[in-house]
Amino acid sequence: MSDSITSVNDQNFKSEVTDYKGFVLVDFWAEWCGPCKSLMPRVEQLAKDKKDKIKICKFNIDEGEEVPGKYGIQSIPTLIIFRDGREIVRKIGTVNDLSSWVDDKIN
Repeated sequence: MSDSITSVNDQNFKSEVTDYKGFVLVDFWAEWCGPCKSLMPRVEQLAKDKKDKIKICKFNIDEGEEVPGKYGIQSIPTLIIFRDGREIVRKIGTVNDLSSWVDDKIN
């Protein structure tokens, strides 16, 4: 995983996401998920291109149940954008032009 991406789990989700002031994109994913793997290069590029506008986090659903349960994650990949700790939008499945999707939501 890129240095520009923060790995989050049940233990650090509050400090890294819900207590964060600003925009955060959380990618809920798993190693065994093909669509998640195909999305990964776009998430990594987004983390490099938008590092001054949005914090990028990845949550491996196989490493925690509390947060995915709280946010009703039933399908992966699921992308959720938070602003100041509150969910503002989510997308289930892959996003071809991730950069434009994010720009549309945070600008």
